[in-house]
Amino acid sequence: MNITSKIYDRSPTPLYIQVASVMRQRIDRGVWLPGDKISTLEELEVEFSVARVTIRQAIDLLRQEGLLDAQQGRGTFVSLKLKKNRWLNLATDLDAMIANLKDNVLKRVHIEEGAAAPELKVGEGTPAEGYTFLRSVQYNNGEPFSVVNLHLAKHIFDKDRKRFTHSAALPQILEMPDVTISQAPQTFTIGVADPETANLLEIGLGEPTADSRLILIDDNGVAIYVASIHYHKDCFALRVELLDHSKRRQRTAK
Repeated sequence: MNITSKIYDRSPTPLYIQVASVMRQRIDRGVWLPGDKISTLEELEVEFSVARVTIRQAIDLLRQEGLLDAQQGRGTFVSLKLKKNRWLNLATDLDAMIANLKDNVLKRVHIEEGAAAPELKVGEGTPAEGYTFLRSVQYNNGEPFSVVNLHLAKHIFDKDRKRFTHSAALPQILEMPDVTISQAPQTFTIGVADPETANLLEIGLGEPTADSRLILIDDNGVAIYVASIHYHKDCFALRVELLDHSKRRQRTAK
């Protein structure tokens, strides 16, 4: 058994999907640019140490995604009509998160009053007396890019039920003069799309997602907003300046 075979065996994912994932990354990173002719079937077969049928399946998958164009007699090329990738910078503060919502369209797909309280970990506040669960899909340029599963404290939801039903909850909460947010912890993880998320984001089951868990805790220590957000893998990036301006000036002065 060669090294490549051992790598494949570490994952239960079908071979052609593993190969397609590597090829997809080459397009994402600009190794293969729009209009470029990719490696031949023979070259890919040798490189990935798989059967030609596996390469064909991988190419067909990427063609269905709109990443590749197969031209009979000429070969396979990277599509000239690639979607704009990595346009969303994952927010690291509330102002940036509100700005991300500005040009997006929200569609509520499920509302459940009297929902069970979400599970809260240490440092995530205490449960409210009741919650309303709201699931929504956010669209940008007509395409879904995130699914939000939100537990909203009942006493907050009751303040403006109509607006919370049709609009993003986060900006509304921050505009409420009688609500004070004392903490807003957020955690990022890499996940995979479950059947519900895959259906709403229009992606394959088990495809990677960027997952954010955001909680708003009021001045009484109550978790009034507990959101689990799943972002489409093709839209997000996390860009952070690691050197703050004061340190940069100090280094320049030296």
